[in-house]
Amino acid sequence: MCTFPSDERLSSRGGWKVFSGNELAALLGWWMLLHWKRAHPDPADLQKLFMISTAVSSKILQALARSEGFRFEETLPGFKWIGNRIHELSKAGNSVIFAFEESIGFLCGGSIPDKDGVSAAVVVAEMATFLHNKSLSLNQQLLNIYRTYGPHLSQTSYVVCDDPPTVSRIFHRLRNFHGEDSYPQRCGGVRVANVRDVTTGYDSSRADRTCVLPVTRSGHMITFTLQNGVVATLRTSGTEPKIKYYTEYCAAPGTSEVAALQKELDRITAALLDDFLEPEKNNLIRRCV
Repeated sequence: MCTFPSDERLSSRGGWKVFSGNELAALLGWWMLLHWKRAHPDPADLQKLFMISTAVSSKILQALARSEGFRFEETLPGFKWIGNRIHELSKAGNSVIFAFEESIGFLCGGSIPDKDGVSAAVVVAEMATFLHNKSLSLNQQLLNIYRTYGPHLSQTSYVVCDDPPTVSRIFHRLRNFHGEDSYPQRCGGVRVANVRDVTTGYDSSRADRTCVLPVTRSGHMITFTLQNGVVATLRTSGTEPKIKYYTEYCAAPGTSEVAALQKELDRITAALLDDFLEPEKNNLIRRCV
């Protein structure tokens, strides 16, 4: 089995199903929890059980945690933040059984506080064998997870900008959208419920308006949570002249109209790109697909 970046290609009946990092994380999170619960039947043990993902990754683990009773945390992008948090939680007597970042980085078990594609590939093979014996494919199980915990549909891409002053101007506009110190109130016509800006340390969802994640003034990163369940993040790359954007529709359990959700996510993503980044006005180069 391959581990990076082609480990997301796993065959399914009638062709190839290309799993994203977020989709594989949904499967791995479910699988790791299933095994852990078999070994720890006491529900009280869940209070010291953690899963972790980066802030730009899928919220599917949060949905699992909300339903199953274990703890979930987010870190800044980059596995070093996950590793540091695992170290802190372990010192306090907690267990982290799974962590991931959407760019295909997985940690299964807490023995090594870093992403490990080799062990993740073995776990995927074990899970696939288990599901095959139940006449289920990986994709069928992913759909089962979405039925139980709610569909989580995501998109990730970027625009290229070689001019740092333009990048600064774009994010300055977002932070002063309706006047000084005011963020956009709508995206694609949908109301923005919360804004988290880790560059300034602002989080409108908290009573003290202070971001829990560490403030990072070396780059820009703003997350918009919309009233309809879409979460959208804009951030600059630390290594390339890019503005990355991440969107996800986090739907409620029992939601069945996945095609309609995908269409709405596509629309919101287009609005995020056109209205917030203004590619043509700012001479941004769109990613070629």
